[in-house]
Formats: sequence, C-alpha cells, structure tokens
Amino acid sequence: MLESFRLDFAGVREVLASPELRQVVDDLAEQVATNVRAQVPAGTPVVVRSYTTDRGAASVTVEDVRAMAWQARDGILTRAAGSAGLEVRAWQQ
Repeated sequence: MLESFRLDFAGVREVLASPELRQVVDDLAEQVATNVRAQVPAGTPVVVRSYTTDRGAASVTVEDVRAMAWQARDGILTRAAGSAGLEVRAWQQ
C-alpha cells in the first residue's frame, strides 16, 4: 500500500517540455487534421500550427468561412479529435 506520495514538479515540467512529448502532440495534431480533411470538401485548407507555452502544444484550424457552421452542425473538429483518441470537454472557467 502506498503510504506517501510526493509530486515531483520539476520532473513533470521536464517531461512536459521534452522533445518526445512535443512529437506526440504534433503527431496527434496531424492525425486530427487528417480526420478533419476526410470530413470537409477536397481542397479545404486545414492547418496545423505547433507552438510552445510552458509545454509543447498545437492547434488545428479549418481556414474556410463555412468551418464554424460545419463545427456547429457536424462537430467536425470534435469528431476528428475523438477519432484520434482525444477526450474533448467543454471549456470551463
């Protein structure tokens, strides 16, 4: 039985900032983008942007004026993320 647990914040920070985790994030973003491309008309620009905060991050953007309607009606980004194995939850303040 575990009697004591102490979180190693420096170790967690090191893992979150690692190149290996950055690669995982980038690969998942590409998978989401591929899943989105399968749901939208051919030629629709779907862009992946990698960036860094205190850890590696990425965004997937559908650069088309119809994209908000597609998300609202069909959930193109939500479904694409779910198909990549990601959990999508409503943002809460």
